Amino acid sequence: MIENTENMTFEESLKALEQLVNELESGNSDLDKALEIYEQAMLLRDRCKKILDDCDRRVQKMIETSEGIKKEDFTAE
Repeated sequence: MIENTENMTFEESLKALEQLVNELESGNSDLDKALEIYEQAMLLRDRCKKILDDCDRRVQKMIETSEGIKKEDFTAE
């Protein structure tokens, strides 16, 4: 199990989360092990969300204009 998620990068967290999801989906874990995996996955999910939220704030700050903050949605075209 992963000890400390706070120092993990987004990519590391996402990869570890994907591995845990695959392990859960395999159905090879007993209930106690599945709960441990699920708890770890939730920690990693929260880590990824925190990183994405921080990035969103940074992007919003970069698009400040002289009129104040101009929030724009970034969509793929």
